[in-house]
Amino acid sequence: MGIDFDFGAVLGQWPLLVRGVVWTLGLTAIATVIGMGVGVACAWSRASGPTWLRWVVGSYVELIRNTPFIVQLFFIFFGLPAAGFKLSPEVASVIAMVLNLGAYATEIIRAGIEATPRGQIEAAVSLALNKLQVFLRVVLPPAMKKVWPAMVSQIIIVMLGSAVCSQISTEELSYAANLIQSRNFRAFEAFIIATVIYLALSVAARRLLNWAGPKYFFGR
Repeated sequence: MGIDFDFGAVLGQWPLLVRGVVWTLGLTAIATVIGMGVGVACAWSRASGPTWLRWVVGSYVELIRNTPFIVQLFFIFFGLPAAGFKLSPEVASVIAMVLNLGAYATEIIRAGIEATPRGQIEAAVSLALNKLQVFLRVVLPPAMKKVWPAMVSQIIIVMLGSAVCSQISTEELSYAANLIQSRNFRAFEAFIIATVIYLALSVAARRLLNWAGPKYFFGR
């Protein structure tokens, strides 16, 4: 007995798929911008901050890197309301993705910072640049250049990890695929199409970030 595939039944629900893609990209874009900012700040803290701040940041990094993303997401969405902080699924998803990316970005960027030649920093200090100027103009750009491939990979991982956010009813791509298959019982077709879309998004995002990095973040 042959298997009867009907991809048209899934593609006919394209508005849901488009909405899911938009939410996935939106969550990823917000998490990338804020998460990288968190990563830069925390990397500087771990490299040059006072002891107490290094300990705080180190604890945050180890906590996030050694616990599953879904547990972090559930704690934010289901746990924080017990403390009086009720969040929408979308806001909880953004916070979880930012915290997750920020922790990994911290270690990635710190590795680049620590690879900066000491003589380069001393030369900048001799030009009467303050610590912030030295970090932003002399240390950070070459550090980002060194670690950008790893950073791009981590951003893609976070984007793909956003599929977990469907568990709290965030309307991203995997939520859309699951909703479609619940309506027409075409689970195979729905998730094959979702897989292809995720693959296309990953390839496109990687190429975009590899182009944008040298142009806007460390190429000038």
